[in-house]
Amino acid sequence: MLSVSNLSVGYKGLLAIRDVSLEVKRGEVVSLIGSNGAGKTTILKTILGLLKPAKGEIRLNNQVISGCPAYEIVKKNVSLVPEGRRLFPRLSVRDNLLLGAYTVGSKQQIAESLQTVEQLFPWVKARAAQRASTLSGGEQQQVAIARALMSRPDLLLLDEPSMGVTPKLVTEIFRTVDRIVGTGVTVLLVEQNICEALQVCHRAYVLQTGRIVMEGTGSELLRSDMVRKAYLGM
Repeated sequence: MLSVSNLSVGYKGLLAIRDVSLEVKRGEVVSLIGSNGAGKTTILKTILGLLKPAKGEIRLNNQVISGCPAYEIVKKNVSLVPEGRRLFPRLSVRDNLLLGAYTVGSKQQIAESLQTVEQLFPWVKARAAQRASTLSGGEQQQVAIARALMSRPDLLLLDEPSMGVTPKLVTEIFRTVDRIVGTGVTVLLVEQNICEALQVCHRAYVLQTGRIVMEGTGSELLRSDMVRKAYLGM
């Protein structure tokens, strides 16, 4: 579904990402793991068209999308859950969700999307009129994921979904990722919670200082001495 080839991205003349190549197959959860500042979010922003690559190519369903504006890429059924959730705090839960359906033209499809997210997050329907600012961090994260799903994406980009979330809700959020994949959505997950990310994914890439240094299945990387020492403290 997604192919990134020899991608380099820079800020003010300095390269943050160097010659990164990765792929995401339809129906997979692929994790991109690494320490803070390794360049994970930069890769997601470049895939979505929020940043322009200095070099390399990004293909979605075998069509080149590198250099396309973000709104065009969203129309190709790609959606991002940004780091820090980025909800509209004064708007209700329902209004935040409806903003995610901006590119969906049919009222029937919007109603179907609402039904899907209410099945994934049953509490959302009962609290639809509540302001987003009054929700807990974990609840806000769930609304941010639900909002991204309202556009009916084929590919969901998840940026640090466990950030600022209690351990109990972190587990629930990763269970939700499994359920999302069960609905036919493919997921590229950026995450600092290495253990959870490797347990939920099919495959993973390890990013260090802007370069891919290792790749494999989640279970392979969990057994890797380098990953265990560098990220799991073992």
